[in-house]
Amino acid sequence: MIARARSVRGWVAAVMVLLPLVVAVIGPFLPYDAAKGLPYSSEGLLGTDGLGRDVLGLLLVGGRTALGMAAGAVVLAYLMGGLIGLTAASTRHRWLDEGLMRPLDVLLPLPSLLVISVVAVGWSASALAITVAVAMVNVPTVARLVRAAALDAASGPVVEALRMQRESWARIQLGYVGRSVLGPVAADLGTRITLAVFLVASVNFLGLGLSPTAPDWAVSVSRNREGLLLQPWSVLAPALLLVSFTLGFNLLADRIVHRSRRLVESAS
Repeated sequence: MIARARSVRGWVAAVMVLLPLVVAVIGPFLPYDAAKGLPYSSEGLLGTDGLGRDVLGLLLVGGRTALGMAAGAVVLAYLMGGLIGLTAASTRHRWLDEGLMRPLDVLLPLPSLLVISVVAVGWSASALAITVAVAMVNVPTVARLVRAAALDAASGPVVEALRMQRESWARIQLGYVGRSVLGPVAADLGTRITLAVFLVASVNFLGLGLSPTAPDWAVSVSRNREGLLLQPWSVLAPALLLVSFTLGFNLLADRIVHRSRRLVESAS
């Protein structure tokens, strides 16, 4: 019974993630025109927004930035933070470890949303600038996580044996030590992608990110919130897609972590 309930929750979480993801990936290629009509009218399947644009048409093209920027930021944060964390964990020189980690410790207390907002304003609401800014505020925590998870493996006898065999740094760190951090990274991934979506959406919602006329889901929520009672779908539809993706991704990440723990316990 418990296994069946977990299976149902897994399928529900997968649907919650796949629905907005499919809309974001396939939507821009569908031949749907978000032609303008009357503001906050019932024209079309989901009505129109405050500018008279079709809400469904905006949903189909708005996920590309809403989820694409967040996903790109997480990938960039893991690439940079993971490399720093692995290097700090495997180095035999304390000065290098300190030199890599201490500057990141200085960045940790900085308010993430404030940093991203300043970058967004300074770079004229560039999608690339926002993506890089979101990645940079996540690099310190990712680096600390990877370093802590890799310390035992990096200082173990297997790594020493591989070094004596003159294996390359990349093969040792990515081939062996890197595998030891997959569990903690998988557990962190759900929180990390949710945080990235929240930060990107917050900047766009506050009007500090993309253009106010952009079809981005968060921008749509911000721009049409005053017309919530006139045309609720102009706000609820993009908001539900954002909530569905973040909540479903967290549920899937938790399920993966629990399954990996059971496999480890059964193997031991």
